This record gives sequence, C-alpha cells and structure tokens, in this order.
Amino acid sequence: MNRALHADTRVGGLCVVNCANSIGALMNRKQLFFAFSIYALVADPVQAQQYDLVLKNGRVMDPETLYDSVANVGIIDGRIATISKQPISGAEEIDATGNVVAPGFIDTHFHWQAPLGYALGLRDGLTSSMDLEMGCAGTIIADWYEARSGVTQANYGCASSHELARAIAIDGFSDKDVLGNGSAAALETRKNSGWSLTQADYDTGNALLQVIDEGLQDGAVGIGSTVGYMRDGVTSREMFEVQKVAARYRRHTAVHTRFTPDDATHENLGAQEIIANALALDAPATINHYNNPGWRLAHEMIQRLQDQGFNIWGEVYPYAAGSTSINAVFIKPENWVEKLGHRYEDTLQDPISGDFYTQETYEKELKNDPTKEILLWKMPPDDAVKWLTLRGTTMASDAMFAEPLFGPWDTPFENLSNTHPRVAGSRGITLRMGRENDIPLMHLLSILSYNAAKHLGNTGLKAMQERGRLQEGMVADIVVFDPETVTENATYERGTVPSTGFKAVIVNGEVAVREDELLEVFAGQPIRFEPEERPRFEPVSEEAWTRAFSTGMPDVAPGVPSPGGHDH
Repeated sequence: MNRALHADTRVGGLCVVNCANSIGALMNRKQLFFAFSIYALVADPVQAQQYDLVLKNGRVMDPETLYDSVANVGIIDGRIATISKQPISGAEEIDATGNVVAPGFIDTHFHWQAPLGYALGLRDGLTSSMDLEMGCAGTIIADWYEARSGVTQANYGCASSHELARAIAIDGFSDKDVLGNGSAAALETRKNSGWSLTQADYDTGNALLQVIDEGLQDGAVGIGSTVGYMRDGVTSREMFEVQKVAARYRRHTAVHTRFTPDDATHENLGAQEIIANALALDAPATINHYNNPGWRLAHEMIQRLQDQGFNIWGEVYPYAAGSTSINAVFIKPENWVEKLGHRYEDTLQDPISGDFYTQETYEKELKNDPTKEILLWKMPPDDAVKWLTLRGTTMASDAMFAEPLFGPWDTPFENLSNTHPRVAGSRGITLRMGRENDIPLMHLLSILSYNAAKHLGNTGLKAMQERGRLQEGMVADIVVFDPETVTENATYERGTVPSTGFKAVIVNGEVAVREDELLEVFAGQPIRFEPEERPRFEPVSEEAWTRAFSTGMPDVAPGVPSPGGHDH
C-alpha cells in the first residue's frame, strides 16, 4: 500500500483506510477498492447526494450576489441544496443547457388572485403573486389565506385594504362572500360612492382604521391604498393615520397615489404625500406604477432615499397604456378632458370591442356598467423600455381580470374575454424588450424578482427573505427560460395569450410549468406574516393628539376673539 495513505482516516469513528496496526495489512484488492469508494462518497457529498430535482448545465444567475456561471442546481425538500460545477444526479432532471436559471419572478401588484390569474402568471414565470395595492378586506384576511391553502399553483399574498375598509365603515358593506373575493370585491363595492367621496369623522375614521389593523393582525403583508380612486374622500390626515397603522407593525403601505394619473406636478405631489408620511413615521412605503407624467422626478426622489437607507421603493410596468374601471375619478370629464386636455376618442378604449369612447358613450357606459374595465392610453410608447432601466424599482404588472373571473385553472386561455396584455405578458415583454435594447439581463432579473424580495424582506417578511435569490439554502422558486426566444404573446387585441420560452417554472421545488405547459401541481405557499394574538390599533382623538404634541390646550382661551368679534 502507498505510504502516503498511512494516515488514520476515519468516517464517523469507523476506520476506513489503514488505521495503524489494524485492518490495512489484511486488505485484499477488492477490500481496498471498496474502502476507497466509501471515502470518495463521503469526501464529495455533492456527487454522492441524490437530489429530488436537478437543473443541469444552465446559466445560473443570482441578482443579489451577481453570480453568473454555467452550473448544476440540486434541490431537496423544496430548497436549493447545492449549486455545483460538478456532475450531480436527481430523481428528476431537467437539461437547462442554453437556458438561464434564475429566481422565480415576484409580482406585488397582481389583482387577479384566482386560479386562472395564477395560471396565466405561471406561464409568464410568476412564482409569487401578491395584491399589495387593492388588497383584501381586513375582516377576511385569515379566511382568504385559508381558502388558498393546498389548492393554489403559485405563492400568494394580500395586503389589508384601505378602500375596502372604507366600504365597510362608510357604506356598511358586510357581504362576507363578496369580500372574500379579495380585490375582486371592488366590482361590487364600487357600485356605491360613499367609500370614495365621504370624509370620515373620528368615529368613522377609527372604524376603518380598526378594520385595516385587523388585517395586519391576521398576517397581511402590509396595507394597500387606492387613494387615487378616493382623492375627494380621503383627507391628508386620514392617509397619514393609515400609514401610521402599518408603521406600528413595521410593514409597508403600497399606494396608488392621490393624483395618478394627472399632470407632472400633481403626479409628484401625490408621491410626495406618501413619501413624507413614510419619513415622518419611519415606515416603509411603495409608490405604485409611477410610470406616468413626472416619472423622472418620482424616480429620483425614490432613488435618493434608497441611497440614504430608507426602505421606500416604486414599481413600473412596461406598457404605455393603463387599465382601470370606467368610474375612476381621474377620468371624469372635469379631470381628464377639461383639466388635462385629453380626448376620450384618443385615450379611452373598450378592450372587448376595441372601440374608443366618446364623452357620450363614456357617460352611457358609466351609468350602465360603472365597474367595467377600460384601457387608458396615457404615455408615449417609447417610454416603456426606459422604465425597465430604472434602478431600485420593481416590475409589477397591475394585472386585471378577465371572464370567467373565477374559472378553474385549466380553462383554455382562448376561452377568456379580453383584458390588458400586462396580465399575461408583463415578464415576457420585459425580457424581450431587454434583449432587443441591450438592457443587462442581471438588471432585468433584479426588477423582476430580487428587488421586491429585498424590500419586503427588509420589513421582516421571512417568506421574501428566502426568495428572489438563486443561492444554496433558499426556497426553490426558480424559472428556466431561453434568453433568445422568451417573449410575450399577449396583445391589446388578445390580452390573455400566454408567454412562451419557459423551459420550466418551479414553485417550492415542484415543477409547475414544463416546456410552456402548465401542470396540475398545487405547490403554492402563503406569503404572510405570522398572525398576532393582540391588535395594535390605537384610536385617533383630539385628546390623544394634544397629550402627544402640545403642553395642553385650555378649554377657554382669554383674548381669543369669538366668531362674532367679541372676546369671551
């Protein structure tokens, strides 16, 4: 035997190779070969390990560490167990040669939280689908999560809704079956107007804040506020108090800002309101879809604050047209036509017929179907690719609904009604436009995945601390796509055609899409905080304000003139 091997080599206390004066002298060739085999397996656990799933020879890209190399990825029990240059084997293997292997995509603004919405998202590489803008009524957060447990194909999450809290507190809306539909509940609650127009007094304000708090207590990801739809009803004080509720839990408030869309000045006034509140409260915040007039200033403010360490970020989507309900306050004639100078004939389109509205047909549709979805043409098409280059932001689709809204996951996509193409194609178009305009792929992966995970993870959300990264130990939410062919297929004429170019989409270690085919796999997990036993709600009152912010205000102030001009 070679003297170089005379060292005492033990594995778990078992003498394997030539322990002094022991079995070494008795080994024959067969025994020696067997001993060397055991030693090799133990010494190289990467090769010895049998993985549940192996992705072989793909271009592995991690936007947090900037790792970018051809390697093999081994997955065990839903987590990334190894990233190795060495050959590895698994019970299931996918040849990723020529494909990118990246963290699964994350969308924080996906309204269609239903089986068909998750299905279209998965075909577009979306492994985590959340509605953090409209959100869900605080009263049903626990039930909303429970209804999706074990039967959902992608990861799912929801915010506690400011708008729906107003509908409950102001309009007395209490239909739990409707509210249980999450953001889709707005299709019913928005048929009334109190929630959007009424300025809350102390009692009503405290009632709606308490509803929001209930949702956070039950684990909602944050607060979602559509203040842009209720700009006349929500005072600056109320918006501040809403963000204060989130601040007590150290969670973020995601906001469709007060003047979106509007002109460049008012757009930014709306963003500045939310940012100022967040800074005063030392709380995280998201400025939603700020790809509107004034977007350069909004982005600069957000970027400068991030550079100073503040957890404030914004989101964009890569389409020049938006989508909204026809009763949105910002497209009323006094705003859209008289103030901003737009023509309905050029900007408001029916996605089903393709026809543009006149003011006459707009007013008729508003009366007959006030929550009907419409397309809103508002920005130069050339701007879309510019938004994809912005640092520190996220790509969030603002995905709307199509009929059948609550159809089963395997409903043929060609049977769906039309809707905005961002539902089915936001990630495909991001990757395609990035490829065609030489935007670095690592940057695109950051805005599609890592940035959202990082910002939400910094709020303490564990589910996001272990996603959005392609690293050992992280949850195996992974996309495998061909960077040369991946593309959206959805158009404004046919908005529900799924994307192609995805070799695999993996959710919690299970293959949910293979070769652009959606599989019957329900591996989605909740994106949620742990529920708390006690609420953190604190009622708002003049007395509490005085105790906190003054030396005490007298009931009678001598020398202060009365309304009639005489001193008391």
